[in-house]
This record gives sequence, structure tokens and C-alpha cells, in this order.
Amino acid sequence: MLGTFGGALEARQIDASGGRLTADVRGEVEKEDGVLVIRRIHVHMLLAAPQAMADTVERVHGLHPMACPLYRTLHKAIALTSSYELVSPPS
Repeated sequence: MLGTFGGALEARQIDASGGRLTADVRGEVEKEDGVLVIRRIHVHMLLAAPQAMADTVERVHGLHPMACPLYRTLHKAIALTSSYELVSPPS
């Protein structure tokens, strides 16, 4: 999901390279008949970009999941969610 989001940002001239886009991924596991099963995955992305880009980033975030091969493959079996946060770009 991170790569697809980054690619979509880059297509809109928002630089997501060089460590400007990172993610924290958390999974939730439950036992089913004694077997651990992944039930939920949440991807929280941090993007170092100017606040002026916020509207574009919001639109991209809303559209990118269905363009992501991982999301399209797994979203019916596992609850996949994502969020993002804009942080100040390096000076």
C-alpha cells in the first residue's frame, strides 16, 4: 500500500522519495480453532510535505487502495485500513 500511495503522490508532483514517506504497520491476530489468523491490518503513513499539499494528499489517500495490488488481493479476507499524517518537511 505504501508503494502505491507513494507512486500516486509522485504522479501529482508530491515528492515521496528519499524517506519522505514512511509507514507504521500494525496487524491484529486472533485464534481460530487454535490457529493464529490475521484479522486486521492498519497502515499509518507519515508524509513529509508542505501543508499546502493537504487537499491533494487527502484525495490520493481516498483513491489509492483500489489501485494497490496488495489491497485488491486481500481486502475481502482481512480488514485493511490506512491513514496518513503530514509532517513538516526537512529544512
